[in-house]
Amino acid sequence: MMEVVVAEDGHPRCWWGASSAEYRFYHDGEWGFGVTDDVRLFEKICLEGFQSGLSWLTILRKRDNFRAAFRGFDPGIVAEFDDSDVARLLEDAGIVRHRGKITSTINNAGRALETIGEHGSLAAYFYQWFEPDSDPPTEIEASTPASTALARDLKRRGWSFVGPTTAYAFMQAMGLVNDHLGGCWVRENAERSRQRAADAVR
Repeated sequence: MMEVVVAEDGHPRCWWGASSAEYRFYHDGEWGFGVTDDVRLFEKICLEGFQSGLSWLTILRKRDNFRAAFRGFDPGIVAEFDDSDVARLLEDAGIVRHRGKITSTINNAGRALETIGEHGSLAAYFYQWFEPDSDPPTEIEASTPASTALARDLKRRGWSFVGPTTAYAFMQAMGLVNDHLGGCWVRENAERSRQRAADAVR
């Protein structure tokens, strides 16, 4: 049920952001804030792919392990991974050991480099789907026409594990939309951050 919950610190948050200490930290300082760093953008869309079928909390708790395993998610490095790296990752108990998602991340690193070559940066590419501020959501869909269009374009470019639901979760997290609820104490901070990011990319 979508609602704002007042936690023990007195701050009203989106319901999910008050459900655990990890989620509270993520909700208050990351989710919905604008991101223009290409490595962070690449990391996030890869981790959203790994999250498919799992909870985001599972991935969040393993995020540092993922960063170490994938060499910081630098697409230039990941694109050079070979079969020995795939074998190494499949033995790494600190991450989600799913061969398809691992090989997808390596593939997507190459596609990210191509996208950077065409658009100058991943930020310039992804911010084509930036949505201006609007009224706070009363319902949060799993996907939207914009995320469907983004997923379709990514697939056309050869990216994988990037369906409309994954694309929308990425858009929410990286500040391309603002899905903090009305009354959430983070909503205005997130909005200012994502507007600054959009201005920096333009």
